[in-house]
Amino acid sequence: MRTLPPLLHLAPRLRKLGRRLGGGLLLGLASACGQTTKTDTATTTAAAPAATTAPTPPRKADWWKETVVYQLYPRSFQDSNGDGVGDLRGISSRLDYLQSLGVGTVWLNPIYASPNDDNGYDISDYRQIMPEFGTMADFDALLKGMHQRGIKLVMDLVVNHSSDEHAWFKSARASRTSPYRDYYYWWPAEKGTPPARFSTFDVKHDAWQYDAPTKSYYLHIFSKKQPDLNWNNPKLRREVENIMRFWLDKGIDGFRMDAFQFVAKDPTFPPMPGLNEHNFGNAYNHGPHLHDYIKELNRDVLSHYNVMTVAEGAGRNLGEAMLFVDPARHELDMTYHFEGTGVGSGSDTYKLTDLKRVFTKWDSAFAQKGWQGLDLGNHDQPRMVSKFGDDRPAFRAASAKLLNTFLLTMRGTPYCYNGDELGMTNSQFNGIADYRDVAARNAYQLLKQRGGNQTAFFHSLARFSRDNSRTPFQWNTTQHAGFTTGTPWIGVNPNYVTVNEAAENQDSASVLNYFRRAMRVRQRHKVLIFGQYQLLDAANPHVWAYTRTLGGERVLVVLNFSSEKRAWPLPPGLELTGPPLLNNYPALAIGPVLALQPWQAVVIGLRQSPAKTSPRPA
Repeated sequence: MRTLPPLLHLAPRLRKLGRRLGGGLLLGLASACGQTTKTDTATTTAAAPAATTAPTPPRKADWWKETVVYQLYPRSFQDSNGDGVGDLRGISSRLDYLQSLGVGTVWLNPIYASPNDDNGYDISDYRQIMPEFGTMADFDALLKGMHQRGIKLVMDLVVNHSSDEHAWFKSARASRTSPYRDYYYWWPAEKGTPPARFSTFDVKHDAWQYDAPTKSYYLHIFSKKQPDLNWNNPKLRREVENIMRFWLDKGIDGFRMDAFQFVAKDPTFPPMPGLNEHNFGNAYNHGPHLHDYIKELNRDVLSHYNVMTVAEGAGRNLGEAMLFVDPARHELDMTYHFEGTGVGSGSDTYKLTDLKRVFTKWDSAFAQKGWQGLDLGNHDQPRMVSKFGDDRPAFRAASAKLLNTFLLTMRGTPYCYNGDELGMTNSQFNGIADYRDVAARNAYQLLKQRGGNQTAFFHSLARFSRDNSRTPFQWNTTQHAGFTTGTPWIGVNPNYVTVNEAAENQDSASVLNYFRRAMRVRQRHKVLIFGQYQLLDAANPHVWAYTRTLGGERVLVVLNFSSEKRAWPLPPGLELTGPPLLNNYPALAIGPVLALQPWQAVVIGLRQSPAKTSPRPA
């Protein structure tokens, strides 16, 4: 821990007060406390223009528990200028659509300045906008438009690594005596080969890259163009804090902490016996001082803003996950785990019982304290309906509705990935040239070098590639699905002629309009947000059923994860109270046995015994 100079420890509180009382007071108090706004350069400390603060929607404590997060991939959402790349003005033009969904928060994938080796997750300047996406004025207008519609904005905080084109790294690689040398991890060549560390983003799966100017290796657990930042250096941590304040003072509503489970590393790099390219994720997870760093960020920055923070990844087990979000520890608000999206990975099928077990286990761990996010897909996963549903035309809509029902009726904060509200599916790629993901392209190069099975490789890639979720949003039936008037940066899914927003908006029975209804039901019934979860019929391989209970309200959720009709007998003691709150089919025959259609999802009230009680919301 460090000792702050006189008055400096008050700066975050004064900034917060300054936002309430006016920008002039903000700048004056920050100046009095010795604070400057810096650009991300290694050679300049000139003051940047004052951040523009957008009006912020009213908030209450723990507002993030009741929100629904819509993850928006900016490169693929809407292009406004015909260059084939989605941009900020394009998003602004679609804000009324986002408002119509009823979502409360947008998580925006990185829009910072970047050479774009890993679709924006390699950042060259944390205080600038990638030119393809627009300008800072475009960002300010977007934030203002969101807040005017009651939508909050959460941004990615990508500080496990920077770009190798960041000014810090350019200085660090130029000389061993650079003041920015210790912002990164280096292994001098005279010490020999560095201890083994692996990276699936690297063509050789080697996380060390030799750099000739200083005859040293630098660490990159992702792409070689993403050198890892050295969090052992307090100067680096102060830089991160200042970056966070820059965006928070603009009025954003929180951060999703990218790859944050990996930021803590032992700079001596001791040998890791048994480490290989398949298990390194757990080996890098939860390194020394990780929670010291998070507590420091919370104390110095986050605790002075009413914002939402979520950690990507949740440690290696439930105990480690709780360390992030136990309110008594003053770290982060929520975390989300990879175990759910990991079910069925590497296989053409999955077991529903495995999915039940995972989500039930995690719900139990957070039943009394802490909070978790819920997702079945994101920018690093295939489309959820292609993995967990049935994307054949006969079942696509029903299974997409069912999966959205699941996300919106479980305890936790749902994360809905853009396009899943339409039931968008995995795309069609004809060869490696169609893929844009650096991980896929490098894996293919390694496969060729090793003489691997290309048929099996492309079969797996078609099912699990991250590019499946990154194809352009399907707005209408015009060329390129209305995403762009130019050539899209990645191919549009050919099924856009039938799966698109314009058509679904006009169809009351569409996936889109069902999603909107489900959102309204969740908002009206707090039992679906805070209620106790109880799994029923755990061993059933086709039907997932559970109850949610809060005070005097109890509901039953029944989901037929099957492309066939299923009969599900009501357990003794469950008494249905009336028509369903949600049903993705026109009808449901109510009786002692529910006759479920393929991929039918039903949410229906239960009669609550007067003696029945349940925990109050956390």
